[in-house]
Amino acid sequence: MKRVVLGVIVVLFFALGATASAAPTNDPYFGLQWGIQQINADEAWATSTGAGQVIAIVDAGVDLNHPDLKAKLLPGATFAGCATNGPCGNGDWRSGNTTGAPSPHGTHVAGIASAITGNSVGIAGVAPDAQILPVKVLTEDGGTFAEVGAGIRWATDHGADVINLSLGAIPGVQALALTGVEADARTAIDYAYAHGVPVIAAAGNDFASICGEPGFNAHALCVVATDSRELKASYSNFAVQEGMNVVAAPGGAALVSCADDIISTVPAGSEGTCGAGRPGYDFYAGTSMATPHVTGVAALLTAQGRSVDDVYRILKSTARTPGTGTRGTYTPTYGYGIVDAAAAAAAP
Repeated sequence: MKRVVLGVIVVLFFALGATASAAPTNDPYFGLQWGIQQINADEAWATSTGAGQVIAIVDAGVDLNHPDLKAKLLPGATFAGCATNGPCGNGDWRSGNTTGAPSPHGTHVAGIASAITGNSVGIAGVAPDAQILPVKVLTEDGGTFAEVGAGIRWATDHGADVINLSLGAIPGVQALALTGVEADARTAIDYAYAHGVPVIAAAGNDFASICGEPGFNAHALCVVATDSRELKASYSNFAVQEGMNVVAAPGGAALVSCADDIISTVPAGSEGTCGAGRPGYDFYAGTSMATPHVTGVAALLTAQGRSVDDVYRILKSTARTPGTGTRGTYTPTYGYGIVDAAAAAAAP
């Protein structure tokens, strides 16, 4: 797994990591999207598609001209380099008052959550009819809790129904956040929760038995990564104690085969080896990729009028533990289990 560190405070959790099969949608790469099938997202679409919902991707910005995203992007904002006096851009992946190199990470995350679906282009999104609010708070080189916090607050105030945080602190920073030294992201998550907005956050890729900040926050839902065999991904952090908001979702293996990772949208020209021959798409792995799978399912639920507490409760209670057949049962490996979009959307 390749883990890319963004600056001194915040990292984006991902790794760079194939023929399509018959699919319920005409997106040509749907057959490569084993993650959507692992969480039964396509089975949920008869019940909810996320119509009318806004997913905020608080990340490294989004390619505003990507053909699999452009038609559903709302006007966004940038806080990279302008946490206290922003926004200083429109959420595009190249925007911001910073010399930090742009990262394709946010574009990849956005596609997993809600790429345009059924357009005979690229991939399908977990919440195919949700819109995307791009909020840039990071670059390839880093970011701060202040920038992340500013982005979360802005998204909350500008119509987000669900917020995705595929980011987190480098090892050791969690203790600082817990003591309030770096409280910007934590208080912003509390702000979102108080306004009824679920916050879905990556567990981290530190091989650790703990959800990293900001996923450790009691008002966020922490997401552990699984591979295509439904095993916890080797790199993924995992649940620390029963009672926390922790679930699992597809994040990829980050080992040898590109197809074992998660395919999604990237800005054209930013593809790595695994994206060769598929302009505008690439395979990544990480808890960053697991998180938008859950965010998409959360949007299916908010589209049904569910409250933030109901979203967290239903995602946990309908999640399944591989090999046992149980649902909503806590284990240190999977939290409350792998999310099941079909079961969640059908829950009372």
